[in-house]
Amino acid sequence: MAVHLTPTTATLNHTERPLLSLTEPAPARKPIPAVDFDLDDLDADEQVCRDFFRQVAVREDMLVPLAEHHTTNGHSYYVLFDRTATWGHPGDPQLVAVHLQRDQQKKTFNFERATMPLPAMAQSWLIRRGCPHDAISLNPELWSPPADEATRALEHRLAGDGDHYAMGYSYTSDYPDDMVTVVVLRALDEQAPSPYRVVVEEVDTEAWRHTLREGGFDTADDALLWCQDRLTGEAGPLPPVRRAAAPTRPAGLPKAPAPRPPGRSR
Repeated sequence: MAVHLTPTTATLNHTERPLLSLTEPAPARKPIPAVDFDLDDLDADEQVCRDFFRQVAVREDMLVPLAEHHTTNGHSYYVLFDRTATWGHPGDPQLVAVHLQRDQQKKTFNFERATMPLPAMAQSWLIRRGCPHDAISLNPELWSPPADEATRALEHRLAGDGDHYAMGYSYTSDYPDDMVTVVVLRALDEQAPSPYRVVVEEVDTEAWRHTLREGGFDTADDALLWCQDRLTGEAGPLPPVRRAAAPTRPAGLPKAPAPRPPGRSR
């Protein structure tokens, strides 16, 4: 998801940040687990080692494994919560997806890594790299559960259909009175109705539940302006997503004969 939308008319100006992370996973009955990349007996070329340290391992003790899956042939898939993100640039994504590929015979490894604003998008990125869809579910003790069936359905669709969209913009706000993430997606199909989608995750910090909703827009500017209004508390309802029209029968073609009801013929 590397396509970028330029916010030509929507400018965000959030400068104040909390001193401590306010998007820590929900308090669990057990200590927060540490991530283990299991690379002690493996090596890689100098550039791969340098990149892995700079992009991932330097923050290893601050990465919370929300979901992980390991295969018998050396592949590992991680959805990680980065507790350092709240001190970075305002609005930065706070989730990291990592795909590790180990070669046990050669004792080497390689990796891919991406930052994502929503868990479903991190899951989608990993699924497209070979992780089974049902093997990368989030640990319910470490992340807020969905508040309703609409949220579950949209998360499931985003995880499976992520290759249909490019992410152009996201902003994560972790203020305790309004924990919200807004994401602008662009449909890769140029003929798609509502080519720009806004996906909004809102966290109820009292009930520790989250909702996910989407709206459809015709232009990137309209989508970005709605996101700005949402972050300042002035947005109206999300406009509905227009669905593709059902295919129509070409004129002049006869209709198929109605099926005969079951039973004895006359």
